[in-house]
Amino acid sequence: MHTIGKLAENAGVGVETLRFYQRKGLLGIPEATGKVRQYGSTHLRRVTFIKSAQAAGFTLGEIKQLLAMDASHNHSQARQLALQRLAAIDEQLTQLQVARGVLEKLAHDCEHSRDQPCPIIASFVNAAPVAD
Repeated sequence: MHTIGKLAENAGVGVETLRFYQRKGLLGIPEATGKVRQYGSTHLRRVTFIKSAQAAGFTLGEIKQLLAMDASHNHSQARQLALQRLAAIDEQLTQLQVARGVLEKLAHDCEHSRDQPCPIIASFVNAAPVAD
């Protein structure tokens, strides 16, 4: 059993992060023993799960859904949520590849335009919205 500070240290997060998870309904609040709440291994596993799911790209709302699905053994719905996350990641990868291609071309153009305005800066200036 640990205090919230020790749980935070063991989980590699801040105390305020744990309190945020509690406010969002992702992490239970144990009963106080005297004036101190004692957190156990179940809490540490839950925080580890949350961090791992965030690393996989899930939002806190989706993580809350996954936790509910786990409690109800609804694996097919969890799989569906994971497939949706994969589709979103694929879309992000496509967008990043486009951005990489644009930046690669701009860097090349910049390298070969010695006596002209920098194409990188010019492209961002030209893309800026015009204020009224």
